[in-house]
Amino acid sequence: MSETLDFLTRHGPLVLFLAVFVEQMGIPLPAAPWLLAAGALAGAGKMSVMSALAAATIGSLLADLIWFYLGQRYGSRVLKLICRISLERDSCVRRTEDVFKRYGMSGVIAAKFIPGLSTITAPLAGRSGVSVVRFLLYDGLGSLLYAACFVLGGVLFRHQLEQVLSALASLGHGALVLLLALVALYLGYKYYQRRRLLIELRMARITVDELHRKLEAGENLFILDLRPDAELVQEPLLIRGALHITADELKLRHEEIPRDRDVILYCSCPNEVSSARAALLLRRNGIVRVHPLLGGFGAWRERNYPTESRVLRVSTVSTLAI
Repeated sequence: MSETLDFLTRHGPLVLFLAVFVEQMGIPLPAAPWLLAAGALAGAGKMSVMSALAAATIGSLLADLIWFYLGQRYGSRVLKLICRISLERDSCVRRTEDVFKRYGMSGVIAAKFIPGLSTITAPLAGRSGVSVVRFLLYDGLGSLLYAACFVLGGVLFRHQLEQVLSALASLGHGALVLLLALVALYLGYKYYQRRRLLIELRMARITVDELHRKLEAGENLFILDLRPDAELVQEPLLIRGALHITADELKLRHEEIPRDRDVILYCSCPNEVSSARAALLLRRNGIVRVHPLLGGFGAWRERNYPTESRVLRVSTVSTLAI
C-alpha cells in the first residue's frame, strides 16, 4: 500500500485525471478511492488540493464531452451502447431520463452523485439538443462538486483513512485478492439476476414479424409502449394502436390492462429487459397473456412497420425545456 501512495504522491494529478476519465467513460472502475487517497495526501501536505481538483474535473469534463458529442451525433444508438456495458442495462436510460425530465440541466449535476447515471447523462443531453456551452457549464460544476466531495472528505478523514490503509497493508496481497473477489462476486450476482429474468420470459417473447402478422389479421391485441416520456419527446411515434404507459406508471395503472386479451409490451432498451420486468409485474397481478416484443420499438422501426404519432403532454415538453 505504501508503494501505491508513493506512486500517487509522485504522479497524483495524472492518476486522478485517468481514474476519473475511465470512470466517466463507463468502465466500472470507481475513482472515489483515488480521490479519497488524494485528499488524505493533500491533508498531510504531500499534494496540492487545487491540482487534485483540477485534474479530476478535467478528466470528467473530457469524458463527458466525448459522450455528449456522440449523443448529439448518433442519438439513441449511443444510449443503447452505454446500456450494453452497464451493470443496470434495464434501468440505466429510464432512470437517467427521469432525472433529466424532472430537473432539466440541473439533473446533469445531480447525476454525478447517483451510481450508473453519470455516464449516460452526457449523451442524453447531446441528444436533447442542449448547446455545448450550456452543457459544459453545468457539467463542469457537477464534475467539480463531485471531485471536491471526495477530495475534501479525504482531507477531513485522513487519519481514519491512514488506519484503514495500514490495516490493508498488513494483509499484503491478501487485501487485493479480497477486493477482487468482492468485485467478481458482485458482477457475478448481477449477471445471474439478468440471466434468470431473461430465461423466465424468453419463451413468451414475440417477434415484430409475428406481431405485424397478427395485426394484419385483425387479432384483438392490447399493445403497451413502456418507453419514458423523454424519449417520446425526441420521437413521438408509437406502434399503431399502442397505449403509452411508462414502466413506473404501470405499477399504478395495471388495472387498465385487460385480462382476456394478449398483451404485447415493448420498450427501447437492449434485450427488452424493461418489457420483461413489466411482464413479471403484470403476471403477479393476474395478467398472464403477456409477451415482450423481441427487439422492441427499434426492431419495429427497422422493418418500416406502421406507426402513428402521439400527442405529447405539455407538461413533459415544458419540463425538458427548463
